[in-house]
Amino acid sequence: MDAETFHRAVDIKPIKGNSIPKGRSVGSGEINALVEGCFADPSSAGIRDAAILALLYAAGLRRSEVVTLDLKYYDTESGGLRIVASKGNKARTVYLGNGAKAAMTGWIDVRGHAAGPLLYRVRKGGKIVEERLTDQAIWVILEKRFKAAKVKPFTPHDLRRTFAGEMLDAGVDLVTVQKLMGHASPVTTLRYDRRDEKTKMEAATKKHFPMAGY
Repeated sequence: MDAETFHRAVDIKPIKGNSIPKGRSVGSGEINALVEGCFADPSSAGIRDAAILALLYAAGLRRSEVVTLDLKYYDTESGGLRIVASKGNKARTVYLGNGAKAAMTGWIDVRGHAAGPLLYRVRKGGKIVEERLTDQAIWVILEKRFKAAKVKPFTPHDLRRTFAGEMLDAGVDLVTVQKLMGHASPVTTLRYDRRDEKTKMEAATKKHFPMAGY
């Protein structure tokens, strides 16, 4: 290819489009089975793993954000979590409510209130080791839990995807979901919108057009 042809080729602007994120949503029945499995575990690992599920599923955190959390970033009163080492260095605050907050309270009661990582390693036998978890450890923990609960395999990001989809399904506005997920653009958040054509049709009925009899 000669230089003139090359420069003509690179001058062509790329075609922009939207892709459907890979992965799957995790159903409410599956979440229930996972949480029940955690609390059926008599060791402190079960209580910790329920808190991990709360962070991924109920707060929509990335696993890299989960492992960088320190206890000082969690407000036990409001359930607020400060995410300071997020993707793109964009700090934000998310909240745990209801059962998710209770799961975190249960873990902190077991963990103790000493400064340090929010989540600790737990050895076989339930012995807590005051060391920070790794990204890979989160994946290993989830794999152990979905196998024990006989739930179809999923990734940590699938829980984040489910969080976004359920927020939008519940009518939470796009900008709020964008902020909760730490996305730089609402376009990224829209990729997780799983609402179908029926939802769009129902939305159309909420707009009044002044025709007689309607």
